[in-house]
Amino acid sequence: MTLLRRIFPILFASIIVLGSCQNTDRGEPTTMRPNIVWLVTEDMGHYLPAFGDSTIKTPNISRLAAEGVRYPNFFSPSGVCAPSRAAIATGLYPSSFGANHMRTGSHTDHTGLPKYEAIPPPETRMMSEWLRMEGYYCSNNVKEDYQFRAPVTAWDESSYYAHFRNRKDGQPFFAIFNFTTTHESGLFEPYGIRKNELRHYHSGDTSISQQTWNGKTGPEETPVLVDSTIHFNVPPYLPDNEVTQRDMWKLYNNIAEMDRQLGAILDQLEEDGLLDNTIIFFYADHGGPLPRQKRLIYDSGLKSPMIVWFPDKRGAGSIDEQLVSFIDLAPTVLSLADIAPKDYMHGQTFLGSHKTADERSYIHGAADRFDEFTDAIRAVRGPQYKYIRNYRPEQPYYLPVSYREQIPTMKELLRLRDAGQLNEYQMQWFRETKDPEELFDCINDPHELNNLAGDPAYANKLNAMRTEMDRWLTQVGDQPNLPERELIDQLWDGKDQQPVTMEPTFEVNGDQLTITCGTKGASIGYQVVSESGQQPESWQVYSKPITIPQQGKVLIQAHRIGYQPSKTLTYTVN
Repeated sequence: MTLLRRIFPILFASIIVLGSCQNTDRGEPTTMRPNIVWLVTEDMGHYLPAFGDSTIKTPNISRLAAEGVRYPNFFSPSGVCAPSRAAIATGLYPSSFGANHMRTGSHTDHTGLPKYEAIPPPETRMMSEWLRMEGYYCSNNVKEDYQFRAPVTAWDESSYYAHFRNRKDGQPFFAIFNFTTTHESGLFEPYGIRKNELRHYHSGDTSISQQTWNGKTGPEETPVLVDSTIHFNVPPYLPDNEVTQRDMWKLYNNIAEMDRQLGAILDQLEEDGLLDNTIIFFYADHGGPLPRQKRLIYDSGLKSPMIVWFPDKRGAGSIDEQLVSFIDLAPTVLSLADIAPKDYMHGQTFLGSHKTADERSYIHGAADRFDEFTDAIRAVRGPQYKYIRNYRPEQPYYLPVSYREQIPTMKELLRLRDAGQLNEYQMQWFRETKDPEELFDCINDPHELNNLAGDPAYANKLNAMRTEMDRWLTQVGDQPNLPERELIDQLWDGKDQQPVTMEPTFEVNGDQLTITCGTKGASIGYQVVSESGQQPESWQVYSKPITIPQQGKVLIQAHRIGYQPSKTLTYTVN
């Protein structure tokens, strides 16, 4: 990787500045729209040298940080991935459209509920679809997990092989690469790197069988990148013993491997000569993987590292302290592509030609059902203080989520709890009840262990945060502690099954095919199949009448997010 050694011509600096895709006098876009790449890891807090943790070296991430802008106050609206990814894909708070429970289509044997999908307002499109409508090639490698099925119009490709190298020559692209090595499950025993992560070294080579990527590497082939004899710093809410130390080693070793995989993508961008016109984001899908991190609404569960790297090295090595939420990503990516953010989006635009004038004053978060157990918690955080409202104070914070209990440190916590060997801070998570309200000074108490809600000296701050939470709940239509069965009834408009997108209708006028759908907000996708039967790899987004081929057929499907898609219709050319 030679990012640091590259010297970009001054010519490009004037082209690539944010807002570089300015419209011409005729209102037509210029051809020099920036490429945008997202490098997304999972379940990782600020365990990086670029964010103050020098335990290990991460040369590729550190290079991005040295040449890019770091955002240390970047927050997910949830401590788990599916609600977080729903926010990323739509620019909406998950609890505003039924995406807040983890996951909507699983654990029905525990909940007794039917499988369902979150349903956003009808005007909602996935961010990638808006980009595709503007000519971008959009690829996702590979995780989706949006709390709804992605319409066929969402991606040019979404698979283990999805890659920007599959686009047309000269086509701008938006490419996501997901790295799962740092996932919570990477702490399970037996320890090993997920084999499917090896795909990142292969540049979209579809000759490699996906079957060879199943499972984990064995002990003899798992790379050891971090010295296991290091004594790792353990947060005060966890015991510092051999069990936790081994999990800390796994955590850092996984980060080091993820850094290598990330470096492979950076190398591919450089090999293709694309760094001159590509904006790179690096971030994690929420906070850390350890007990009392993932799923919780403390900073340990919500706070994610983010770096934005620009081709002209603007702000190289700088730190932007502003508060940023995941819901800000969708409008900001559109802004970087010189596309006006959509009015329905909750997020603020922090970069690009449509940058919002004012920075955020607060971020918001929610915690609801996690797999087989339900809670109801809301949080609002400013630059220093966080306010938490517990809608089920009669429940303990700790919920015995079976997936989490596969982590050795979690098993050790439970053993020490039962033996009466946890200290005051470690026992906080296991209290039988919760305080109805919590207030933390996140600067002086970063682990959020000292509740200030009952301190008269903070009464004014408490009232101000209460007011902000009430305002936000009303604005986005959040209904905390709404029974999930009632939520489903609302989403399905009182019916007993998931709504279905109406079949599209089409009209032929000369050589033009006009397609409509009676379901408000439905996206329409189409494929033109040749006379020989060759079917395209991806579906096109329908936005205006299409020219009918002389021979062959046109496949058509409509799909509103959260609904079942329509049947695929076929128009055959006579």
